[in-house]
Amino acid sequence: MKTYSDAGSNTTIRERLGLRPIINVSGTMTALGASIIVPEAISAMAEMASQWVEMDDLQRAASAVVARLTGGEAGFITACCASGITMAIAGAMTGTNLLAIERLPDDTEGLKSEVVIQLGHIVNYGAPIDQSIRVAGAKVIPAGTVSVTQDYHVREAINERTAAALYVVAHHTVQYGMLSLEEFCEICHAKNIPVIVDAASEYDLRGFLARGADIVVYSGHKFLTGPTSGIVTGRKDLVRAAYLQNRGVARAMKVGKESIAGTMAALEAWEKRDHAGIRHREEAALNLWKDALEGIPGIGAEIIPDPTNNPLDRLQVFVRPESRFTAAGLASALAAGAPPVIVRNHEVERGHFFLDPCNLHPGEAEIVAERLRAVLTAKDRPADAMKAARKDSSGALRWPD
Repeated sequence: MKTYSDAGSNTTIRERLGLRPIINVSGTMTALGASIIVPEAISAMAEMASQWVEMDDLQRAASAVVARLTGGEAGFITACCASGITMAIAGAMTGTNLLAIERLPDDTEGLKSEVVIQLGHIVNYGAPIDQSIRVAGAKVIPAGTVSVTQDYHVREAINERTAAALYVVAHHTVQYGMLSLEEFCEICHAKNIPVIVDAASEYDLRGFLARGADIVVYSGHKFLTGPTSGIVTGRKDLVRAAYLQNRGVARAMKVGKESIAGTMAALEAWEKRDHAGIRHREEAALNLWKDALEGIPGIGAEIIPDPTNNPLDRLQVFVRPESRFTAAGLASALAAGAPPVIVRNHEVERGHFFLDPCNLHPGEAEIVAERLRAVLTAKDRPADAMKAARKDSSGALRWPD
């Protein structure tokens, strides 16, 4: 689109800001702008932007929408999923005690202030998830080991200081040896401990509450393709206590009227979306890419399901030495080209990466196929084609230079 300009310019906002256009086959990543916001949400945000509104009343309206679509008793919109987790944990600590809310995070005297989490769920999604716990003023109590959590690990981690337990649903977590949500909830509920679920990137808006969770937190800006936001839903008493954290630690996490309206619209649009048609287009892109890689020496490709059972597949691309690339080197070559293609590269040290078809504009699937073949069939290789998959923070440390 080339419509953004009061002066009638025919350049896009990215061009005017000096930003390179990219093709995103990585996923709904915060570092790439999260998602392409659906038109319904954009319209709602634009309409709300010029209006005055009483925010508690707007959130009351949001609660009704969230509750209807998730099956929760109540809900609200916050800045993002990470803030929703912090608010839910703080609410479990303080209840509706307004003085306790103002005292967090450093003064927890007289409050339950420990949060139990399986060790295999303590992941980093751009920041450590345990930091979202600590921001509330709570102490993290890991249960089990990295690869195995037994029922007794969680049972013995719970004591008179336990405020809540956190369960994480994400591809980043250890995908074996952990307790299921049902098992986790059964243990916690036997000791009257509420279970908070981090379901940031999950399609299922109803299943986690139905399976026993007390509060579930979603991202509004991932599969829902709304503005950057978090959605908190669940038991009314816990949701109320979490919402009241806006008077305390969540003041630094406040969400604007535009994002609340946009997220409500995205939720309602999700209900009406042609999910079958979207899935068909995604499958066509995956097959196109798989065919494009067929017969290229040192390259393999396999269509695989989402690890947390979302209704989507990705293409796993295996990169072997015969290709004269490492997985990291090929990912870099694709990102450096024109147009840049950003792949899902969190496992490149294992010799593969993924192509995610969920965020494509029309015509981009074909461009990705062309770029794959062009890079892999070129006679010469870039200087870093065989680079090792090292985690490098130097770029972050140079910002904004």
